Amino acid sequence: MSTMMFFFIPTVIFLTVVVPIWLVLHYWTRARLNKGLSDDERHELEEALAVAERLEQRVATLETILDSEHAGWRTARDEDGPTRRSARS
Repeated sequence: MSTMMFFFIPTVIFLTVVVPIWLVLHYWTRARLNKGLSDDERHELEEALAVAERLEQRVATLETILDSEHAGWRTARDEDGPTRRSARS
C-alpha cells in the first residue's frame, strides 16, 4: 500500500497544481504571440484602405459633377419622398 501512496500523492499534486498553472501560462503566452497582425493581414488592410480612399475620391468627384450640372440634386431627392432603400428599413 505504501508504494501506491508513493505514486498517488505526487500525481494528485501534479494534476491539481502544476498542470493548471502550466496550461494557463501556455495559452497566455500563445495569445500574446498571436496578438498582432501578420504581414499578410497588414498588407490586406493597407490595400483595403487604399481602395476606400479611391472610392471616397470618386464619390466626391461625382458629387462635384452633380453639383455643377444639377444644382438642386441633393434637395430634390429629399422632396420626392422616401426612396426604395429607406422605405425598406
